[in-house]
Amino acid sequence: MSTSINDSAAETSALFPTYARYPIALVKGEGSRLWDDAGKCYLDFMSGLAVTNLGHVPAQVKAKIVAQLDTLWHVSNLFHIPQQEEAAALLVKHSCADAVFFCNSGAEANEAAIKLARRYQQNIAGTGRYEIITFHQSFHGRTLATLTATGQDKVKDGYAPLPEGFKYAPFNDIEALRDAISDQTGAIMLEIVQAEGGVNLLQPEFAAAVDALCKELGLLLIIDEVQTGMGRTGKMFAHEHYGLQPDIFTLAKGLGSGFPVGAMLAKGYLRDAFGPGSHASTFGGTPLSMSAVIGTLETHISEQIAARVADTGTYLMAQLHDKIGSLPVVKEIRGMGLLIGIECNIPVQGMLAEAQQAGLLFVSAGPNVIRLLPNLLVTKEEIEEAIRILQPILQAASVTA
Repeated sequence: MSTSINDSAAETSALFPTYARYPIALVKGEGSRLWDDAGKCYLDFMSGLAVTNLGHVPAQVKAKIVAQLDTLWHVSNLFHIPQQEEAAALLVKHSCADAVFFCNSGAEANEAAIKLARRYQQNIAGTGRYEIITFHQSFHGRTLATLTATGQDKVKDGYAPLPEGFKYAPFNDIEALRDAISDQTGAIMLEIVQAEGGVNLLQPEFAAAVDALCKELGLLLIIDEVQTGMGRTGKMFAHEHYGLQPDIFTLAKGLGSGFPVGAMLAKGYLRDAFGPGSHASTFGGTPLSMSAVIGTLETHISEQIAARVADTGTYLMAQLHDKIGSLPVVKEIRGMGLLIGIECNIPVQGMLAEAQQAGLLFVSAGPNVIRLLPNLLVTKEEIEEAIRILQPILQAASVTA
């Protein structure tokens, strides 16, 4: 563990104490490895919460950013920004979307999706609908609108009154969803994998039913791909596994390989709902952030990252089932691609600390779920190394489980 970060330092910090930080200060990264300020090396199976999808400091993305640093950092969106056009064209070419709005984070992307859905229903379709249905255990962000959209009460504590216009239904329960729909419902917003909520997967039959409901009732289908997008699940976008073509979907995290950027993508018929002056972002789509996006997308395309994830994700899942699947502490192993949840029958916080001591970083998804998020270029040797560290920790936990 890093020795320079301690309780007294935390107490005197000038920062708001909004994060329960681990006692580690990370100062260097390369590929799947991180080093702390004491020189200790860690195998990273967190990827900055699914952000550094191409590993730390990926060469092609770095080259794009470095070149842009010498040219132009920022101009107002009142001017044409060629890098935005290039990045948007790449996203449209490799997705079902026709138009892109760039912002700075997943929360902002989801906020834009909510605003677009409302504005379309009210100003273009003329229905006046404004409600959006989301699902229990979902996570959509930390702005007032997106935390209200989130189907977890813990993120809402102390923020009342919350914005109106959101309803919640149980995930994968089509009858409950039907019951939640009203004359004011304008959109349904879901995640393909509820990553923060426990690594819960969308069931194919539910996905098909939601899609049919939206088409039947004139509702917009919004898919939050902030964590699942950009190759994480073995497809460029997770909704491709289900044959879905959402009206709107959102990206962030892995979109800039660590550079803060988000995007809201939509079908062409929604374009007129976001005319001049309807929505904006001062820092959305700067030349610097777009250079990171272009470098990231070009790497994904040229190296066929999603196909690689499909292979290594299958290998990781097989190794987990083989090495730890029968342990008494393990309740279920589930996931998609390189987004894996190991549900245990006891809290996993202590296991996180033990793994950090042993040089492996991972994160939880709720109190009882270990979430594994290696970068998308992780090797099979690194997967085996991670399991060698994790296996004895889970074996020891099984004794007391």
